[in-house]
Amino acid sequence: MALPLSTLIAFVVAAVCEIAGCFAFWQVVRHGVTPLWLLAGLVSLAAFAWALTFVDSEAAGRAFAAYGGIYIIASLAWLWSVEGVRPDRWDAAGALICLAGAAVIVFGPRG
Repeated sequence: MALPLSTLIAFVVAAVCEIAGCFAFWQVVRHGVTPLWLLAGLVSLAAFAWALTFVDSEAAGRAFAAYGGIYIIASLAWLWSVEGVRPDRWDAAGALICLAGAAVIVFGPRG
């Protein structure tokens, strides 16, 4: 059983939008950048919520739980590509554990 491509795309778009939106708030609060970043952050967070509505799932909660695994991988990619901090082996191990949990949620038999 494979994850539909449309769901995978929705998860990736949602992750990028959520991380970018939260990063905008982080920059304002932690680094004192112009509060105009908050507008971009709010738009990005709204796009995140919208993207998750395209996930192929019968239950929102299950879709959101499965998304968590994608979010963690995307966060580590952001850490490395945007913030310039290379994830370490503990980051990788934690991500693999979370992906295993997300796979159980997505692919587990329903009855």
